[in-house]
Amino acid sequence: MQGTPKGLRLQIGIFGRRNVGKSSILNALTRQQVSIVSATAGTTTDPVEKAMELQPIGPVLFVDTAGVDDVGALGELRVAKTMGVVQRTDLAVLVTDAWQDYERRLLDLFAKKKTPVIVVASKSDLRADLALEDQLGAAGIKPVVGVSAVTGAGLESLRQAIIAATPDDFLNAPSLIGDLVPAGELVVLVVPIDIEAPKGRLILPQVQTLRDILDQDGYAMVVKERELSDALARLNRPPVLVVTDSQEFLKVVADTPPDIPVTGFSILFARFKGDLAELVRGAAAIDRLKPGDRILVGEACTHHPTGEDIGRVKIPRWLEQYVGGKLDIVTTAGCEYPDDISGFKLIVHCGACMWNRRQMLSRIEQARASGVAITNYGLTIAHSLGILDRALSPFPYARAVYASATGRAALANQNSACAGQGSSRAAI
Repeated sequence: MQGTPKGLRLQIGIFGRRNVGKSSILNALTRQQVSIVSATAGTTTDPVEKAMELQPIGPVLFVDTAGVDDVGALGELRVAKTMGVVQRTDLAVLVTDAWQDYERRLLDLFAKKKTPVIVVASKSDLRADLALEDQLGAAGIKPVVGVSAVTGAGLESLRQAIIAATPDDFLNAPSLIGDLVPAGELVVLVVPIDIEAPKGRLILPQVQTLRDILDQDGYAMVVKERELSDALARLNRPPVLVVTDSQEFLKVVADTPPDIPVTGFSILFARFKGDLAELVRGAAAIDRLKPGDRILVGEACTHHPTGEDIGRVKIPRWLEQYVGGKLDIVTTAGCEYPDDISGFKLIVHCGACMWNRRQMLSRIEQARASGVAITNYGLTIAHSLGILDRALSPFPYARAVYASATGRAALANQNSACAGQGSSRAAI
């Protein structure tokens, strides 16, 4: 249960002003002392997370946040952290003991982001009547649940409200790879072992892809890039799909017969964690780049970069070769991200394997609202190498979007998808 990645859990954010009972409600829901509770305003300074199992939903992640009415220089930093949690919240629990403008602004923000909200009228044991619940109901706010973290009154109703409000796009999230693999069929996974692959482990996208294949009663062959040709030659029938690390796209496409679909782990995650069509349009925008343009490279997680780091070295090099000149490239990691992205011509984001889908969709929506094209690592690499049409072969709708966005005729069944073909820009 605890091994479920954070990015695959329903993330339930708990929001409100200071001292309205947010931490007490989290502790009562989880039946553990997860957050420190005191009468001092601003006790919760950073988001506090608690992973647990909530049936019938399954694995969830509760996130307690600092009060949105915090004050002072430190208070502003705490509120900024709280607003960061909003971006990844699948379901919001808004706690109040007296409806104020802070609650109204939060409610409007969640409505704008289409995030379902449950309003909790807290401290019901200290109130002689249901005046607060009635006030909220009369204002058209629902659902509203009266709760006492002290007596436990209303907690079961809150659990049921959470279950009922779980968004459909979480319960029916896009498949990672299972819908592409009929039961009993083979997928070949090309997994390079390099300096950034932890010893004794595979990276998360590879593990999750392998698990999804097995869940669909398919089976997988895992090879390194230099073994692919020999592995395919040994099979008595071809695999239904070859999936590769994006950095080995060129070799894998060259070594895979044209009648076998090929894609990348990063492209699978573009669909699984984001909006594949929107990210494909972003890749097509690479054709409009000029030397000197400002590019934002976004990494979802933090790591110690190596000399051939994919986001900081390889992708900038490929893009600059493609446009034929230097680009102004800014790199961010983790939650660090500009509030104003309007000055960028393109955002190139990682696959967001460590995030939930809501957080990646928030960044896509921010880009759309700012009029900035956004794509991801794998799509950028494949487009820059002139092989994105081939890499989209498992996704006809995305392939059609790409053909339309680039102004090129559909290249379905084209056999020659190698470097230098399909691109009129500088050779890679």
